Amino acid sequence: MAEVSATTGTPDAPRRRDWRRIAIRTLLGIVAAIILAWAILFVTKGRFLKGTFERVASSQSGRTVRVAGDFQFYFNPLNLKFLAEGLSVSNPDWAGGGNLFEAKKIDSSVATLTFVVGRRRVNWLELDGARADLHWDAQRKRNTWTFGDPDKPGKKLELPIVRSGIFRDTRIRYRDPQFRLDGTFDLDTTITAGAQFESAIRATGRGTVRGRPFRLTGQLQSPNATIRGGKNQLTARIEVARSVAILAGTLPGPTQLDGSNLAVRLRGANLADVFATLGILTPNTRRYRLTGRMTKDGADWKFTRLKGVFGDSDLAGSLTVTQREPRLLLTADLTSRTLDIVDMSAFVGYDLERVEAQGAAGVIARDGGAPRLLPDAKLNVEALRNFDAKVRYKVGTVRARSLPVSDVDLTLDLNDRLLKLSPLTFAMARGNVASDIVIDARRRPAVTDYDIRLSPTPMGRLLAGWGVEEAGTSGTVKARVKLTGTGDTVHDSLAASNGRIAIILPAGSFWTRNIQLSELDLGTFAQKMFEGKLKEPVRINCGLIGFTVRGGVAAADPILIDTQKNVMIGRGGFSFRNESIDLAVRADSKRFSLFAGQSPVGIGGYFAAPRYSVISPELLGRAGAGLGLSIVATPLAGVLAFVDPGDAKGAACGPILSGATARAQRTKDGEARDDVGRGTTAKAEDGRSNRGERKEQRKKFLGIF
Repeated sequence: MAEVSATTGTPDAPRRRDWRRIAIRTLLGIVAAIILAWAILFVTKGRFLKGTFERVASSQSGRTVRVAGDFQFYFNPLNLKFLAEGLSVSNPDWAGGGNLFEAKKIDSSVATLTFVVGRRRVNWLELDGARADLHWDAQRKRNTWTFGDPDKPGKKLELPIVRSGIFRDTRIRYRDPQFRLDGTFDLDTTITAGAQFESAIRATGRGTVRGRPFRLTGQLQSPNATIRGGKNQLTARIEVARSVAILAGTLPGPTQLDGSNLAVRLRGANLADVFATLGILTPNTRRYRLTGRMTKDGADWKFTRLKGVFGDSDLAGSLTVTQREPRLLLTADLTSRTLDIVDMSAFVGYDLERVEAQGAAGVIARDGGAPRLLPDAKLNVEALRNFDAKVRYKVGTVRARSLPVSDVDLTLDLNDRLLKLSPLTFAMARGNVASDIVIDARRRPAVTDYDIRLSPTPMGRLLAGWGVEEAGTSGTVKARVKLTGTGDTVHDSLAASNGRIAIILPAGSFWTRNIQLSELDLGTFAQKMFEGKLKEPVRINCGLIGFTVRGGVAAADPILIDTQKNVMIGRGGFSFRNESIDLAVRADSKRFSLFAGQSPVGIGGYFAAPRYSVISPELLGRAGAGLGLSIVATPLAGVLAFVDPGDAKGAACGPILSGATARAQRTKDGEARDDVGRGTTAKAEDGRSNRGERKEQRKKFLGIF
């Protein structure tokens, strides 16, 4: 039976054979059409597709694509063959005209599969007279090499993997307005012979980055590895901003930076210049030398195993620069075994070149003839807009005479112009300083909060450079500075600051090698002056040197030191505005003394040039009174002018040790003291005294210990 009824369920064999024949014929037809198309393209070289290529490429890219000369597009035999003479691809309209790419000749063989899907692999590329203009717009939102919608965000540049080729007279220009980079790069003529390059691939570059000229020379020393798909040995030299960088290592491909493994050697006059080319603000340094490793991992440029010196200080660690929007991110973990005090000067805002040339005198500037000590380097707020930072920096020892500082540990966090140096800790004279400094440059001018705390520290060690005998000094000192100021320099910020400063002296002994000026009993003073040393230390019960700061002027609030023999009281203050000092300290004896000057020791001048006055007008007046009594009455009567009845009232140590203001101070009997002032100070710069300030400005500052 040739056919079976459908109700029997038996297949219709002839009909199925018809479908097979149709499918086979269709498949053969498709194959034949492909072969015919391939043959037509191969014979004609696809030249007839030139117009179609220009229309389709222009439509898809949103650019004007033109081929002025010969055009070929065909399979040879499996790879895509593309040749165009006088090819040009225009820039988008927002770029202001010109061409993104143009070449006298481009001849290539592209792997067909990678052309359709995935990243394109170019097996062969010949470029003659090629010019590329790659740049971003001013907002760094669009770029010339991202095709399609002109308002679409720009993508990162991904170059095809080129395995071999010939390059003649090739030039690339790259511009990035946000990073202020404008560079032109030329590729030397490079020719392959069979499967081998005849020589290394060499390139040169020049241009400017953030207004600084740069030059680049580099070469692929093992270009034949490119053909075999191996790694490429790269060497390069970059000169920019008085610095030289030497790179040597491997690239995964000749146009691939991701996964690179490069050794880096850096040297130059100022490491800050190198960071400035990235828009990153760092302190200035003296001449430096660094070595390390560099690699690119996506958006991260990583520098590891850094080791070297800047000035007379060493430096080691790692850092990463991350390319991200809207700001770069600098992440670093750095250490110095020894940081020289000269190199440290730039960290706090002094002129490094002046300090290097003049030493300690270089930190002192002149303002109308008056010496100025506070740093006046201006905060570069515009530079802070370009990057964020997270930095950890540790220092073993600070090399400095009379400055026993070690174990510095700094954590820096910068987030959109809010700069935090918190915590910043270091050891000083067997004590510890902990500080939190916050600079808010989002506000104009910048607002800075200072909170600096000194833990109990041996006075002998701390003041050893000022004539204090460590062996006989058992006293300690602790302190806190808490201020808020407005200004873009350290000087301006402190000159407009408000807050409190307190230095506390718990019970202990204090011994000097030389003349002791704090106790003004005339007899012992003369004895100390001629003998040169104290026979025994001064016994301190408690002491407070406190200041209330208003508008940059610090008023004694209070200065009160209770010793075994005397009560020392100070009045006056100092000014951050012009850095002047106007203080007077006197000692009232607790015991009867026949010869007592009872005259203040004056401290005047400036921070950078203080003056001390022992023979004050008050003492001269008392001497004149004594002389008058001697003439009118008897010589014995003249002595009465110098008699100290010894009625000084001892101080209650509780308010002193808590850092309380003058209003809270008491005598040992619990009575309010009337001899320590009420936050008064010397005359301000405008000639007016702070004694008449408004009542609300006299509000009690809370103890800060």
